Amino acid sequence: MKVGIARNARGLTPRISLKNLQVSSVRFQHQKVNPPSEENKPANADAPKKRRPLSRVAIGGSQDHERKYAKGTIEFAAWKAILVLFGAGGLATWWFQREKERIRIQKEVESKRGIGKPLIGGPFSLVDTENKPFTNLDLVGDKFSILYFGFTHCPDVCPDELDKLGEVLDTLKKDNNTELQPVFITCDPARDSPEVVKQYLTDFHPSIIGLTGTYENVKNACKKYRVYFSTPPDVKPGQDYLVDHSIFFYLMDPEGNFVDVIGREATATEAVEKIRLHIDAFVPKEEMERRKDSWLSFLYK
Repeated sequence: MKVGIARNARGLTPRISLKNLQVSSVRFQHQKVNPPSEENKPANADAPKKRRPLSRVAIGGSQDHERKYAKGTIEFAAWKAILVLFGAGGLATWWFQREKERIRIQKEVESKRGIGKPLIGGPFSLVDTENKPFTNLDLVGDKFSILYFGFTHCPDVCPDELDKLGEVLDTLKKDNNTELQPVFITCDPARDSPEVVKQYLTDFHPSIIGLTGTYENVKNACKKYRVYFSTPPDVKPGQDYLVDHSIFFYLMDPEGNFVDVIGREATATEAVEKIRLHIDAFVPKEEMERRKDSWLSFLYK
């Protein structure tokens, strides 16, 4: 197509060649396309087109990245499940082992008691350093009690054992915030009046309760706890003498029942450990009966 420039009086005017314009229009003419015949029409031409689901691949991402992410998520979840399974199994094993040990200690304690009547422990009636009555019922409460039988004129054994008792009490209080009710019972009531016992115990732990009483009452208490003691025969008034007696600590639970003995050979550390085990294993009688009727009853058989 040629465009000519013609000049007239008013200025420049574009001039287009008609021949070239016709040729150009032919070149750009659209060809007519006949629709396909019924014979050539595809079989699924009339079927509705399925909508393509939306892709979950982020813009700029790839399908491979999505697969890797899903795979990693599954593997991570599997590892979490395994860790939870092992953690729960370990916790259950620890709990059953702990409960088994508690039951073993409880059965051991029960074996030390008689049927119907305890082998160690029982009713007694004495007085403390303030002349107030103190009986076996005062051992019932919210604390374990620990009893020691001795006498104030003991030259070495009793002071050593009472010093050890003070160390045990302080350690339990400091490390476990546990308090016991410590009780000193004299085996020499003839010389150990309430005033004498009170003065004697000032050299030891301040929480120790001192008990004394008549000869018959002291003898009865010693008999209940299977404590052996003897004094020399035919002792004259004012004459000095020693009392031979058993050397044990008697541990009692908060229900006033005998639990265990701690001998002279045990160190303070060993005594603390034994007491701690019994405290951890202690279950009140009513609670024990409920557990025997629960789904955990097989542990208590």
